[in-house]
Amino acid sequence: MLEIENLNVHYGAIHALHGISLSVPAGKIVTLIGSNGAGKTTTLRTISGLLRPSGGQILFEGKSITKLPPHEIVKLGIAHSPEGRGVFANLTVHENLALGAYTRTDRTAISSETEKALDLFPRLRERINQFAGTLSGGEQQMLAMARAMLARPRLLLLDEPSLGLAPQIVQLIFKIIRQINDNGTTVLLVEQNAHMALGVADEAYVLQTGEVIQRGPAQELLADPQVQAAYLGA
Repeated sequence: MLEIENLNVHYGAIHALHGISLSVPAGKIVTLIGSNGAGKTTTLRTISGLLRPSGGQILFEGKSITKLPPHEIVKLGIAHSPEGRGVFANLTVHENLALGAYTRTDRTAISSETEKALDLFPRLRERINQFAGTLSGGEQQMLAMARAMLARPRLLLLDEPSLGLAPQIVQLIFKIIRQINDNGTTVLLVEQNAHMALGVADEAYVLQTGEVIQRGPAQELLADPQVQAAYLGA
């Protein structure tokens, strides 16, 4: 579904991604793990058009999206739930969800899919008219994911969904990620909690200082002594 070929990204003089290549097969969960500064968030921001690469290309379903603006990428079927959640604090839960469907005009389907999102995240239904800024961290993460789903993505980019959340909420978030995938959405997951990420993913890439240093089936990397030592606290 997604192919990244020899991708380079610079922040001014800083070379953030050094020619990385990766692929995301349709229907799978692929995770990127690595320490802070490895280039994980930069990769997602470049896929979604928020950053412009200095070299390489990004193909979505065989079509280059390398130079497309973010709203065109959303229309093609890629949605991004960003690091830090990025909810609109002064808007209600319902208004945040409506913004997820901003590029769509099919009102009946939007209404139906809003209900499905609220079924997936029952806490949001209870807080539908509450301002997003008054939600807990876990609820804001649920809102960020639900809002992304309202764009009707075929590929969902999730950036650090467990960041700063209590272990019980993390378990719930990852259970929902699996449900989203089971319902037919392909997921590219960036996550510092490597154990949870590798536990839910089909395939994994390890990034280090802007380079892919390891890749393979997630269960194999979960059992790899080097990965365990570096990222799993073993």
